[in-house]
Amino acid sequence: LRKCVHCGFCTATCPTYQLLGDELDGPRGRIYLIKQVLEGAEPTEKTRLHLDRCLTCRSCESTCPSGVHYSRLLDIGRHVVDERVPRHGSDALTRRVLREFVPRPTLFGVAMKAGQAVRGLLPKTLQAKVPEARAAGRWPEPRHPRRVIALAGCAQPSMAPSINAAAARVLDALGISMVEAAGAGCCGAVRFHLNDQDGARDDARRNIDAWWPAIQAGSVEAIVMTASGCGVQVKDYGHLLQHDPAYADKAMRVVELTRDIGEVVADASEALAALLAARNLPRQPLAWHAPCTLQHGQRIRGTVEGLLAAAGFELTPVRDSHLCCGSAGTYSILQPALSERLRTNKLDCLLEGGAGMIASANIGCITHLQAGTGTPVRHWIELIDARLGGQHA
Repeated sequence: LRKCVHCGFCTATCPTYQLLGDELDGPRGRIYLIKQVLEGAEPTEKTRLHLDRCLTCRSCESTCPSGVHYSRLLDIGRHVVDERVPRHGSDALTRRVLREFVPRPTLFGVAMKAGQAVRGLLPKTLQAKVPEARAAGRWPEPRHPRRVIALAGCAQPSMAPSINAAAARVLDALGISMVEAAGAGCCGAVRFHLNDQDGARDDARRNIDAWWPAIQAGSVEAIVMTASGCGVQVKDYGHLLQHDPAYADKAMRVVELTRDIGEVVADASEALAALLAARNLPRQPLAWHAPCTLQHGQRIRGTVEGLLAAAGFELTPVRDSHLCCGSAGTYSILQPALSERLRTNKLDCLLEGGAGMIASANIGCITHLQAGTGTPVRHWIELIDARLGGQHA
């Protein structure tokens, strides 16, 4: 808390402060509220509301000259305030349903398939949460000495199975086999950000247990994340489990091995460039939306942009590219009005350059943006796959 010097640079890049103009809806004001509560002040529902409105986009962390790890302060503050100001009614019920439903891939998958089957009959608000079904396409058999494990996750397998399949085809073309580990599931982000931090740690332990035999045997060189939201959570496992004597060292090893799919493909960029050059494809305008979890959480900037440019895409300028699209995990459900305003602003910025397609790197952003536009929104790895002759994006 004392790292914050209250300079206010963070307010210039905070999406909710930009919309609401309230000091308490910016990082500096929220830090002040958390400090008050930890020093003994009694929190109220208004205190909780200001903390709830935060997207945890971490744009402020990219801006902060003092290195304040704001997202961790927010996690602490939310936990303490929730304990002192319990939730009731529909707010408590909605959060409980999200905590117990979304992180269960089988249950979520059954519901998603049912929703897709009757999508045209659903109310518009529900249609926005149920993307049209898209075939995954071929997943290459493991055949290369180089092998990586991919996290399937909880929502992505049923909402967009085409993403991991496309990643597997691209990596296969680059001489790397990608597999998924049975037993691995939700990364824990959903539970963690809905204040079930113990449940999130259990999710982390389960994933580590699923990956550990391959890690211990030295048969995989990386754990690959195709959803940047999962990536930022898994890369934080070392912090989450630092006090667990049975998992602390294992968690740190997992963090060392975890890489975004963009980092893995970029390491083979010369081979990718050769494959693409042989196809002699026309250039195509494209708008790139960098998820907050990629550019602010994992601090990966320029990597995917370089790969898309090498694949023949002309990236159009995007104003305010540092600002959140409003998806932010479950934020679009819990704070729909603010989320929709952020999405409208983001789509205006993405489309003003005249691109006929939008690319991103996180299933939440992709689904949220697609619900607000007729312009196709795809994961960037699907576009690379299509340019290599794989499943059409």
